[in-house]
Amino acid sequence: MSFFRLYLVTLVPFIGIDAVWLGLVAPRFYKSQIGYIMARNPNWIAAGIFYLLFVAGMVVFVTGRPGTPVQAVARGALFGLVCYATYDLTNLATLEGWPVLVTVVDLVWGTFLSSATALSAYWLSRAF
Repeated sequence: MSFFRLYLVTLVPFIGIDAVWLGLVAPRFYKSQIGYIMARNPNWIAAGIFYLLFVAGMVVFVTGRPGTPVQAVARGALFGLVCYATYDLTNLATLEGWPVLVTVVDLVWGTFLSSATALSAYWLSRAF
């Protein structure tokens, strides 16, 4: 499968799954935890760049590699954990008052999101 097609079958589930989180759960949680530093309006350009880069990383390091569904889930989980830990543990280390709970929730979410995306991309890449 070409990089572009694999990119698409990774991007679609990533955005779909994350949209549920960002639309239903995250707003109240993040506002209660870090509302004092949240922007009134998201920077959509920065968010878009994150999505494009993250999914490119998923394709290179996770979904573009041969293997079984279990391997896809494991690689996705590790990739998500490492990427989300980079952001959250840096914040925990450098920002006064950064909540540990936000770090824990983000790490769990990043791990789940990336593993679910990897499994979805695994099956979608075989269907298309």
